[in-house]
Amino acid sequence: MAGGKILIGVKMALLKFKKTANKPKSSTDFSGLLQNFSLEVMPRTADKIGNFSEILPANTLIYIAHIDGTSIDEMVRTSARLRDDGFQVMPHFPARIIKDKATLADWIDRYTSEAGVKQALLLAGGVDAPKGDFESSMQLLETGLFDEFGFTDLNVAGHPEGNKDIDIDNTFKNVDMALEWKQKFSERTDASMGITTQFAFDSKPIFDWANRIQESGINLPINVGIAGPAKLQTLIKFAIACGVGPSLKVLQKRAMDITKLLLPYDPADVLNKLAIGKPQNPNANISSIHFFPLGGIKANAEWISNNLTKNIMSA
Repeated sequence: MAGGKILIGVKMALLKFKKTANKPKSSTDFSGLLQNFSLEVMPRTADKIGNFSEILPANTLIYIAHIDGTSIDEMVRTSARLRDDGFQVMPHFPARIIKDKATLADWIDRYTSEAGVKQALLLAGGVDAPKGDFESSMQLLETGLFDEFGFTDLNVAGHPEGNKDIDIDNTFKNVDMALEWKQKFSERTDASMGITTQFAFDSKPIFDWANRIQESGINLPINVGIAGPAKLQTLIKFAIACGVGPSLKVLQKRAMDITKLLLPYDPADVLNKLAIGKPQNPNANISSIHFFPLGGIKANAEWISNNLTKNIMSA
């Protein structure tokens, strides 16, 4: 009998634990933020998707990350495929892996002539030392080649939590100066420009940064980077590698909660807070959400579809 009582007690404890761990939280309607979402892929991850039209709405903006070691042939081929399938395409131009102005001109020419691309994300790139003549996205802009080839939309990188590769003293000095330069570039040219940020896991540093740059005269629209659903271990690995700052604590806190440790990370929490905070921060020029599908393109696309449907039905 004593053993039976213990067994019953253990079962009851497990049932209570399961009920508490799996109880869903109420959600805010963040469907407005998702309306013009974009998604980032790489040629090798895009190759794993048989038909993007089956998982993403037509005309979705898809960024194509150009990682060091990826050939321009792969980049152009992926761009052409996605354009042919009815999507907008925005390839990366990482300054530090571009050899010289002639190489840049060749890349731009191939994107326009072979893939019909007229958009680009310009960034320094994920290598420590330049492999050619360029070190920053500002130098790419100064060539005038994007205007010459008729590129209509140019995005640049934003860092709500700073960038230790650019500001080794953990300040925002250099990244702020770069954004101010790009703001002035957009004002003296016909370039339609925006900012696409590194992913973060907390809304507070995003709003703090967006309000601060607005106060300094930077009014470029902001596409907020958000990590898609993924295993917690995967996100922590990417967050550390990409230099994500204070909001990394959100993941670390989650990792200490045994009820959440084995569950996939869900971006709904940060999107809820962005949706709540947006009307409270009217000067933060947040225009859309850009997803980094760190847990897989299909998983991220399915999450977006489910949440768009759920929020629309509950409106």
